[in-house]
Amino acid sequence: MATEKGILLYLWRSKFKKFLSKMLKSLRNEDWTATLIGGFILLLVALVPDLMKNPFVLFAVIAVLSYLGYLFMGNKDKGGFFLSFVVIYALVLLANFIKDIAVVKRMGLESVFFSVLIGLIVRNTVGLPKWLAPAVRSEYYIKAGLVILGSSILFGEIMRAGSLGMVQAVIVVLSVWYFSFWLSRKMGVDSEMSMMLSSSVSICGVSAAIATCGAIKGDPKKLSFIVSLVLIVAIPMMYVLPFLAKWMGLTEQVAGAWLGGTIDTTAAVVASGEFIGETAEQYSVIIKSAQNVLLGVAAFAISIYWSYKGTNTDIRPSGAVLWERFPKFVLGFLLASLIFSFAFEPATGKALSRVARESRGLLFSLAFVCIGLETSFKDIFKKENSKYIWSFLIAQGFNIVLTLVVAWLLFRGF
Repeated sequence: MATEKGILLYLWRSKFKKFLSKMLKSLRNEDWTATLIGGFILLLVALVPDLMKNPFVLFAVIAVLSYLGYLFMGNKDKGGFFLSFVVIYALVLLANFIKDIAVVKRMGLESVFFSVLIGLIVRNTVGLPKWLAPAVRSEYYIKAGLVILGSSILFGEIMRAGSLGMVQAVIVVLSVWYFSFWLSRKMGVDSEMSMMLSSSVSICGVSAAIATCGAIKGDPKKLSFIVSLVLIVAIPMMYVLPFLAKWMGLTEQVAGAWLGGTIDTTAAVVASGEFIGETAEQYSVIIKSAQNVLLGVAAFAISIYWSYKGTNTDIRPSGAVLWERFPKFVLGFLLASLIFSFAFEPATGKALSRVARESRGLLFSLAFVCIGLETSFKDIFKKENSKYIWSFLIAQGFNIVLTLVVAWLLFRGF
């Protein structure tokens, strides 16, 4: 009897160890690692908010967590990651320094512009040195930042602004996505690239492209191209659309709804709204937030579609396949939004989300510098990429016009 119990106990322990090993292995990817980093930063914000306001502490926390995550994903390092990270952070500081120069301030140029520009200059002049490569991971920082972004999207604020923001988001996302996908396929773009292009131009730019790539197990090189294209196009839009909004005499509510529904990066949305006024900024964030909320739904729908229709898989569709492909950082984003909306008093939730904004801003700034460092113009503007570029630009033009019409119809009476 004792022997039987011993055997059963041994088998149970063996199975438990295998389960733990399998679970740990499933966590050792960029999605889960970035989600855990974002979640841990939010935990620190909730526990020691004053400490997380200190820029030196913030730098140390993000540097250490990024390094531990880098090792957790199975990378080996002999000190190269920290050197690379410090240099990238120095480039972020340089971008902020340039932004604060008086003449630049009068021009209204934001640090995001200089973060990308500096990275682009480095990559397209001296290239990307091997010693700088370890910490150049734009998706890594963006995913962690997106989890933290969830803390600033309080459902109560969106509801108080009315349901019109969500109505606009649903109309625009569905219409632009289908138009973009149809156009891309007509122009000879493969279905995988069409999926990622359509999601990026219709939902929320970089994060939507990442979520879609994760959902369909897309080609990372294609994702890198789309992310670069999104940011390159978003920069001029950030300045041109506010100018057009003022020229057309749009109210701040309509202008903000238009900007939030068309510009593909959250940082650029906020910056463009500030060019018009405080109300425009608020409405642009609400609309962008509504589109961000739809990201999880869209990623799940794309996962289901691709499991049945995708051309790069022979795996039988199942719940396990859908779960494997679902972008885990989206879950972190939605969970952060729910916790900060309902687990805290409204005033406390707002105050904590303002503290979290600093860490999110640093992660995004690191990502924007890395985007520049990862972007080679000679690779983007190759002749064979012309159909991708034209598909994106035409779809973005459709997005701009449609969103303007919808925003005007919904918000003109405000």
